[in-house]
Amino acid sequence: MSNYSIKDLEHLSGIKAHTLRIWEQRYNLVQPKRTETNIRYYDDADLKLILNVALLNNNGFKISKIAKMSPVDIRDKVIALTEGTLAYEDQIHALTVSMIEIDEERFDRVLSINQRSIGFDETMLRVIYPFLAKIGLLWQIGSISPAQEHFISNLIRQKLIVAIDQYVYQGGGKKFLLFLPEGELHEISLLFASYLIKREGHKVIYLGQSTPKDDLIEVYNFHQPDFLITVITTSPDADSLQNYVDELASVFRKSEWIISGYQVLRTPVQLPKNVRLLEKIEDIKGFVEMLLGEEKVPG
Repeated sequence: MSNYSIKDLEHLSGIKAHTLRIWEQRYNLVQPKRTETNIRYYDDADLKLILNVALLNNNGFKISKIAKMSPVDIRDKVIALTEGTLAYEDQIHALTVSMIEIDEERFDRVLSINQRSIGFDETMLRVIYPFLAKIGLLWQIGSISPAQEHFISNLIRQKLIVAIDQYVYQGGGKKFLLFLPEGELHEISLLFASYLIKREGHKVIYLGQSTPKDDLIEVYNFHQPDFLITVITTSPDADSLQNYVDELASVFRKSEWIISGYQVLRTPVQLPKNVRLLEKIEDIKGFVEMLLGEEKVPG
C-alpha cells in the first residue's frame, strides 16, 4: 500500500489541496492518517475515493450529494460515467483507479472503449501518454509502489506488442533501428514508435531494452539503417550523456539518429549534425508521416 501527501492527491485528481481540505472538514469525505511524527498522509483507498469524487464532481454531481452516497453507489456511478463518456480526463481517472486497485479487467475495459471510439493512435496520445505523465512524477518521488507501476506498464506494453504484431513488413520503405541504451528499461515510447513505423510500411529492427554498445554497433554495421531511434529516460546519466551521444553519432555518421526522452530534454546536450531531437516521442507520428509523404513525391 502506498502513502500519498495532499499534494499527490491534488496532482492525480486535479482538485486543489485547499478544496480537498474543505471537503474533509465540511463533508468528512476522507480522514488523513498520521505518521509517528504527526505528518498527514493518505492511503490507496483515500486516493481512489478522491479520484472517483473528482470524476463525479467534474460531471455535474454536487459535492454535497456525493458525500451522502455509499461507496457502492459512487463506484457504480463512476463505472457508468467512464463507460458512457469519452472525456479524456475521465478516462485518465479510470486508468488511475485501475492502477491503484491492480484491476486488469477495468484497465482493459477503459482501453477497449477508447480504441473503438477514437482508434489506437489517439488512445495512446490522448489517454495513455497524459496518464503516464500524471503518474510519472509520483513514481519518481516514491508515492506509487513498484508493483503498481510495473502492473500498469506491463499492461500497456502488452497492448502495444499486440498492435505491432498486426503489421508484417512487405518490403520497401526506410529502415529503422530502434534501441534503448544499456541500463535503460523504459520501453513504452520505443514500442509506440515501432508500431507507428511498421504501420506505415517501413522496416523495423527492434533491439529494445538495455542494448550493449558493442552489440548495437555490430547490428548497425550489418544493417546500415536509414534512421535510428532512441528514448533516454534515465540511462546514461547526465554526466555521461554528451560523451554517449558524441561517440555513437560518429559511428552512425551515415544515418540520422532521432533521440528523445526525459534525460535528453533536461540535460544540455550539443547535438551532432546527424542527430535530431524530438521534444516528445509522440512527435514520431508526424515524422513518419512526413517520410511517407516525401516518398510519394516524384523525383
